[in-house]
Amino acid sequence: MTTLKVGVIGCGSIANFRHLPEYKAQKNVEIVAVCDIVESRVNQFAEKYGAKAYTNYQELLKDGEIDAVSVCTPNTLHAPMTIASLKAGKHVLCEKPMATSREEAEEMIEAAKKAGKQLMIAHNQRFVPSHKKARQLIASGEIGKIYSFRTAFGHGGPEGWSVDGKDSWFFDKKQAFIGTMGDLGVHKTDLIRYILGEEIVEVGAFVEANAKENSDVDDNAVCVLKTESGTIGTLAASWSYVASEDNATVIYGEKAVIRLEDDPKYSMVVQYQTGEVVKYELGGIQSNDGDGQTGSDVINNFVTSIENNDHSPVSGDEGMKSLAVVLAALKSNEEKTIVKIK
Repeated sequence: MTTLKVGVIGCGSIANFRHLPEYKAQKNVEIVAVCDIVESRVNQFAEKYGAKAYTNYQELLKDGEIDAVSVCTPNTLHAPMTIASLKAGKHVLCEKPMATSREEAEEMIEAAKKAGKQLMIAHNQRFVPSHKKARQLIASGEIGKIYSFRTAFGHGGPEGWSVDGKDSWFFDKKQAFIGTMGDLGVHKTDLIRYILGEEIVEVGAFVEANAKENSDVDDNAVCVLKTESGTIGTLAASWSYVASEDNATVIYGEKAVIRLEDDPKYSMVVQYQTGEVVKYELGGIQSNDGDGQTGSDVINNFVTSIENNDHSPVSGDEGMKSLAVVLAALKSNEEKTIVKIK
C-alpha cells in the first residue's frame, strides 16, 4: 500500500494533541511537513516528527510530495488555507468551524469538487461510541418519536489548553470570528444533526460575552433549536465552567430517555418507559488533554477515505450545515428574533 504523505498547517494545541500524534500512529502515513508562523515552535515539531519545517504555508503547498494536509489554524484562516490547499492538489482535513460564512464554506466545497480531492471537517463527536450507538437506536425506532433534547459543552476556556494561554487567538475576533459557539457550540449543532438524522430549521439564541477579560468574542451561549420534524431542544456552550467539563447530551423520546456522557462510569444510559435501565460502558469521550478515547477516529476516517477514494465521513456539505446553525444563532442574538435556516 502506498504511503500517504501529509503536512500539518498550524502547530498549536490541536495539532500537538490530536493531528500529529494520530497521523504518526497510522501505519501507512508519513508526516513530511509542518508549518507555523512561530519559527521556534515549528522547528520543535519538525525535529520531533522528522518533518520539514515551513513558516509560510504557501511554500509548503508547493511541495509536490505532500498528498494531504490538516488545517489547524485560527478560524478566519480555515477557508483561504483550505481552498489554496485544494487548488494545490492536496486532500484537506480542516478543523471546525470550517469557515466564517456560508459563502466561504461554499467556496471550499466547490474547490474540493474542482480538484477532485477529499474535504473533511474535523467534527470528532460523531465518532464517539456512545453517540454512534444513540444514532443507531433512534434510527431503528427503538426510542420511538423524539420529543426533545438538551445538549451542552462547557469548560473553563481555551486558555487552559491553548498553546498561547490567555493570549490565545481564540479571544481575538479578528482571528477567531466567534468564541464559544465556534469552539464548542458547533460541535453540538453537528452532533444533534448526526444523532437525530435530521436538519435544524429554526434557531433562537442568546450569545453573550460576560466571563472573559481581554476578549471580544462570546463566552456563553444558550440556543433553542427546532428540527424539520418539529423536535425542539436546547444547546448550551460555555467557557465559564470553573469546575469539571460538561459534554453531556440527553434525548427525550416516546419510549425512552437516552443520557450520553452524563455519567462518570457509563457513557450511555437508556431509561425505558417500562422502568428498565440499560447502562453502556463504551469508552470515554476524547478531550484535548489526552484523556478519554484515543481520538484517532477522525484521522483514521480521513486517511481511509483517501485510500479508498471514498466519500468523506464528514463532508464539506455536512460542515456547512452545522455552521449554518451557528450563524443563525448569531443572527438570532443580534436581531432578537427566531431565525429560519434555508
